[in-house]
Amino acid sequence: MTEPLRPPFEDLRTLREELTQLDVLGVAERLGWLQEAERAKLFRLLPKNKALEVFQLLDAAHQEELLSGLRDEQVLRLVQEMDPDDRARLFDEMPAMVVRRLLAQLSPRERSMTARLLGYEEESAGRIMTPKFVRVLQTQTVEDAMDRVRRRAAAAETIYFLPVTDDELRLVGTVELKDLLLADPHATVGEIMKEDTRAVRVDEDQEKVARLIQAADVLAVPVIDSEGRVVGLVTVDDAMDVLGAEEGEDLARTGAAEPLGRPYFSASIFYIARSRMVWLLLLVVAATLTVQVLSTFETTLEAAVGLALFIPLLIGTGGNAGAQSATTIVRSMALDDVRPADLLRVIARESRVGFLLGAFLALLGYVPVWLLFGQDLATVVTLSVVAICTLASLVGSLMPLLARRFGVDPAVVSAPFVTTIVDATGLVVYFLIAQAVMGL
Repeated sequence: MTEPLRPPFEDLRTLREELTQLDVLGVAERLGWLQEAERAKLFRLLPKNKALEVFQLLDAAHQEELLSGLRDEQVLRLVQEMDPDDRARLFDEMPAMVVRRLLAQLSPRERSMTARLLGYEEESAGRIMTPKFVRVLQTQTVEDAMDRVRRRAAAAETIYFLPVTDDELRLVGTVELKDLLLADPHATVGEIMKEDTRAVRVDEDQEKVARLIQAADVLAVPVIDSEGRVVGLVTVDDAMDVLGAEEGEDLARTGAAEPLGRPYFSASIFYIARSRMVWLLLLVVAATLTVQVLSTFETTLEAAVGLALFIPLLIGTGGNAGAQSATTIVRSMALDDVRPADLLRVIARESRVGFLLGAFLALLGYVPVWLLFGQDLATVVTLSVVAICTLASLVGSLMPLLARRFGVDPAVVSAPFVTTIVDATGLVVYFLIAQAVMGL
């Protein structure tokens, strides 16, 4: 494996030789590890053709940083040669004034395609599709269709997946390049195409489109307008980018933070702190419920001081059980294994899982607690563990499903909020059981 390039760059000749030994993906990875100044210095050493390929592999935030340090003619060349969907993604990261200036300098064809993509709603299929594709007609012979592909391949982003249309551009099926290569040259495209094609509307949510490509195991899906005409393709590489970004957002929100939306070292310290500050404040406010519960049951604690020893254990166990349940359900919802309509089934299932977990922990802990603190406290603790684990699993599964039903991102109300709620309600359960068993 090639050793990483490390700044400072003192020997430019040696560095240039090292760059020639790496493929474009290797160079792009190295650039992603460097600080902005070193990244720009390294990028300027790349040959023109290799620089363009590397640039298209970079994150949009890194692309923006690089463009800010290049001359206008270099910037225009890089932006002009980008695929329209990648260019639209980059423009989303840039100031509006800069975007307008760059759009005005693009060729009329590239400007038209990019402006059309930017006109679609954010996070829609239209925003991430490529308008550079090759379509074939169902009435064409295979031989004619292959000639059409050869003539237009250079201007297309992909030729391996081809929408089949009628004369008015309406989608009637799809065909893959290998099917054309293997078919009788005199057969018509309509005879070999797949008619049960899954297409998506331009306003379809991009995550749903990406999940469709993943589930159907296809290279691309056609994007159609309101009249059924093909306007673009969402390709598998863009689908994987979407899934990576969506999973990153879910992971960040599961940890009670807003997604950075850019590589870690491209974000300032203030930006990172701001992404966490609001959520942390909300959780602090929510945690006051726990303080209020302790205050309410203060006399119970005074009557049986030993109860206080098990508070961290119980709320920690409940919070972990709730977080496990919430994480499982959020992930299952993302994969479309679980839907809001499954609410009652999920609640019943997760409640039983929580009961089994609590019962297992209670069996393990009963004897040690009995020997150290007595039978009454052992009974209280074990009953509380069973009840809290059951409650935590119930809450952890319920909240993401309710969030989706009300149009809220399930990840927002997952582990941190579930843990906070279970902490407070678990303490109430604990003290009520203690009062009943110990007669306090």
